[in-house]
Order: sequence, then C-alpha cells, then structure tokens
Amino acid sequence: MGIAAMVGASIKRREDPRLITGQATYVDDIKLHGMLHMAVLRSPYGHARINSINTEAARKHPGVVAVYTSEDLKGKVGNVAVAVPIGNIAKGMATRGALAEGKVRFYGDPVAVVIAEDKYTARDARDLIDVDYEPLPAVVDVEKAMLPGSPLLYEDFDTNIVFSNHPPSDDMDKIFAQTQAEGGIVVKARLENQRLAPASMETRGVVADYNKASKSLTVWSSSQIPHLLRNILAALVGLPQHQVRVIVPEVGGGFGAKLNVYPEEMVAAFASMKIGHPVKWIEDRDENMAATIHGRGQVDHIEVASTKDGRVTGLKIHGISDMGAYSQIFSDVIMIAFGLIVSCGAYDIPVHISSDVVCTNKVPTDAYRGAGRPEATYVAERAMDLVAHALGKDPTEIRRLNFIKPEQFPYKSSAGTTYDTGNYELALDKALEIIDYQKLRAEQVQKRAEGKLMGIGVSSYIEICGFGPKGSAPVGLYESARMRVEQSGTVMVYTGASPHGQGEETTFAQIVAQ
Repeated sequence: MGIAAMVGASIKRREDPRLITGQATYVDDIKLHGMLHMAVLRSPYGHARINSINTEAARKHPGVVAVYTSEDLKGKVGNVAVAVPIGNIAKGMATRGALAEGKVRFYGDPVAVVIAEDKYTARDARDLIDVDYEPLPAVVDVEKAMLPGSPLLYEDFDTNIVFSNHPPSDDMDKIFAQTQAEGGIVVKARLENQRLAPASMETRGVVADYNKASKSLTVWSSSQIPHLLRNILAALVGLPQHQVRVIVPEVGGGFGAKLNVYPEEMVAAFASMKIGHPVKWIEDRDENMAATIHGRGQVDHIEVASTKDGRVTGLKIHGISDMGAYSQIFSDVIMIAFGLIVSCGAYDIPVHISSDVVCTNKVPTDAYRGAGRPEATYVAERAMDLVAHALGKDPTEIRRLNFIKPEQFPYKSSAGTTYDTGNYELALDKALEIIDYQKLRAEQVQKRAEGKLMGIGVSSYIEICGFGPKGSAPVGLYESARMRVEQSGTVMVYTGASPHGQGEETTFAQIVAQ
C-alpha cells in the first residue's frame, strides 16, 4: 500500500485488540489503595417537600465512613453548571445543587449519599436513611404545566415556564391570508418528539482521588467532555484548574448523555477532598434510567401554507421544550439554539418561530443524538408530507419544488442560519435511484389492494457541524493538537479530542502517516 493511500484506507482499528480481549480499562476497572464506595439515596416521589432527613442509623452502620446531605455541601460545592442561563434560569429558577434541598422534583432526584468501605455496605446503609417526605402534586404533561393553576416546581416564580419568546406574526399572517385567497391551502398539526432514556452499555461512573499533600484532585469519569468537566468541576469544588486532572478511560457509549457535569461527580470529588480517600461511584441500570439526562421531549404546533401546486409560502412553528425539573448544561437551549435555527430544513421557505421552555416533574433533558436537530427535521419534513397529502401529490415532488437550489448558496435561511453549500435534489435523486423508488410505489399500490399496509418515508436532514471558537456557544467549541518528531523518527501526536467509540486512534494515525 502506497503511503498516499493511508487516508480512507480500510485497515484494522488500532483500538480493537484491547477492546475485544477484555484488556481495556473502564471507570469501574479503576482500583486505588484505600478506595471507598458511594451509594446515592434517590427520591421515590416525582414531587415532594423534604421535611427532615435522619441519617443517624446510616452513620452508625459498621463500615460507613460518612453520610452527606445538602446541608453538608452548603458553601463547599457549587450548583450544577448551566452553559447559557436564559429567562428565569438567569434569575435562579431551575438551578440545582448536587443534592436536593427543601424539595425533590423528579423520581430519582438525589437526596443523600453514603460513603463506605465497600459498595454493598454503602447500599445497605443508604436504606437506613429516613426521609420525611410530604408528597406534592406533580405535573408531567408539558402543555398542562404551562397552564395557570398547574402544580409549581418553583413557587417563587409563580410559573413553570422558564423562557418564552412569541414575536409578532403579522407578516406571516398576511402571507397565509394571501395564500388562501389565491386558492392555496393551510394545514395544521401537533407534532411530538417523545422523551427517551439513553441506555449506554456502560452506565455513568466516577472515581475521585484528592491528594492532600499536593492539593490536587484526579477524577476518572465516563465522560464525553473531559476538558469542560475539569474546568467546571474545579470551579464547583473551589480548586484552581491546574490542580484538577480529569482522565477519561474507555467509554462504553455516550451519545450526548455523558456530555454533562452530574451531581455524582461533584459529590464524589467533595467526599474525597473531605475524607482523604479515593471515592468510587458506579451507576446502577435503574439509576441510569431514572437519573441520567433524557433526550428529546418536545411538542411542536405547526401551520404550513402552500400554493395549490405545492410551493410552501410559510411555516409557523410553536416549539415547546419539556426541560424537566432542572437545567443541566444545555437543557434550556437545546430546542432554541440547536434545533429551531435549522427548522427550515433543506427548504427555501419562510418560517415564523415562537417558543416556550417549560419545567416538569421529570428527569432533565439535554443533548442526545443530534440535540435539537432531529426534532427540527421532524417539523420541516412533516410539513412537506402534510402538504403532499393535502394536495394528493408525491412527497418527493413537494420536496423538489421547495429545495434550496445550488445557485442560492451561501443561503441565509429565514430561521437565521447561513448554509454554506448543498445540492439536496442531487442527494434525493441518488437515494431514489438506490431504492428504486418507483418500484416501491408500485409495490405499495399492490399491497394496499390486498388490504395490507406499507409505508414509504422520505426525509432530508440538515446538520450543524464544525463549531469553531467563534461559535454561538460560550463553552470553547474548538480543538487543538501538537505533533512532535522524536530523534528516533517516531512521530508523537497529542490531540484534545476525547474518543468514545469513534476510532480516532486509527483515523488520526492514518492522517499523520499520509
């Protein structure tokens, strides 16, 4: 193989031998001298007031080293980080401490932790903690949560809406009226992107080890964001960044769910600093379903206007984001900053966008598998299908008519995003050729004549990629690398990218070799 052919060549992955022979290291494989184990007591209620917490029996249990509640963390551990506090969040609504204080707001909300000599002792002692809960009405329907009289998660704010933006729609209303006056159509729909619970093969886990002599904290975490975790964790526990080191070993799945700084990481770090021993916490599968961020959770009310030949003249979108009980890093802006800005999809259409971000008594939602863009794609693509169905036309015909044309690039969409380049019709033609679209349609007609159901879906997807340091998010979305050629001729490459399944050890080596 010539050296110039390295990039794109099909070679064996460098990562695989250790992964498939059991020699890889995951967080739960970390074993340190004197290591203690942490168990988390979680709320059995979706919404309840905490009247008291009695930890005496747990503290006296043999093998228990410490028990912590929110009272023990006050002034010592900061609140969970929010990257872009908007609306009422900027005023303190929906921010969370590492452990629940005063109220629990979702099933699984962490209330207390036990640190013990082994994980079984920690779990046994956890069950000895007596919490006096006063159950409160819970709200789990995001649209009901917006209504007056709905149970309030944060009484100080007299609302569950953390952010609301409803700009005037006069111009779009005129477009709709004109379209209908000229014989066009208006179609309405309520679309739901249901919540989902990520379920990585490896659950979350953390080991925190504080060295009192050097005043340095080392944290092993199953995380997608070692750099952000280091920076945020340093601020939350009151250490300078150079005294905090985050190590991410192998990660058994992330997909966005591990793109966060979680309460368990904060408490484990605090406990190690307080006790002087390494502290490990590994998430159970039931904890994973109850306490790791959920994805999606969005309702969209849309109206689409179209001429009688299928040209879309306007799209109204009212997006409602079910943020859950608290805001994690991006919870409050997933729909707004990552989703609605590409709600035009691949189409040259005017849009009017209004939005509400709402609290419910459920697990916080945050970035997961596309983070807002799949939800926005659903809006644009369903709009095209609704028009096609109303007019009795093929959905591919409606898409062709409304695609942004190659000569229009760079294209500034009415949602405010600039697209650099694209040829969407060419991509559609290729897809239709591969699946033999006309043959599929003929088969569909035949199946329906036989009383059988057969669906054919068509979709185009627009993605935001390549955020740079001047991107819209204030969290340093950039990359760096350095390369050193040793006297022996060996080339050493250091990169800031943190791989969690993408095969970067192999692909980066191919790039450098070429």
